[in-house]
Amino acid sequence: MNEEPVPPVDLRDLAREDFCYLTSTGRATGKLHTIEIWFALNGRTLYMLSGGRDRSDWVRNIRRRPQVTVRIGEMSFRGFGRVVENPEEDALARRLLLDKYRSGHRDLTKWGHTALAVAVDVYRF
Repeated sequence: MNEEPVPPVDLRDLAREDFCYLTSTGRATGKLHTIEIWFALNGRTLYMLSGGRDRSDWVRNIRRRPQVTVRIGEMSFRGFGRVVENPEEDALARRLLLDKYRSGHRDLTKWGHTALAVAVDVYRF
């Protein structure tokens, strides 16, 4: 892979943003599809949870075409999306997201346990 790793930007500032904007390519149409979604960052990996699990269009798009773009605040990245398969990484993703969004929101326990964990390994544009 000839991608440049994320430069030494303080990603902790971006981690405080409430939402990111994930753009995937439609698996049938080939058109770009952007969603606003909660996220958590760990290094250069971005985690999200899909309440619709693998029925969500964005998850199905990523499974077909893993190349995505992500905007957090004013910064944009490209990356590769994947469904989290490793149990330790899955637990990390859930913990990071629940810790970030638990206060100030309704009970997220069910979502935190039943949603599908998805990761995007990001690279800077």
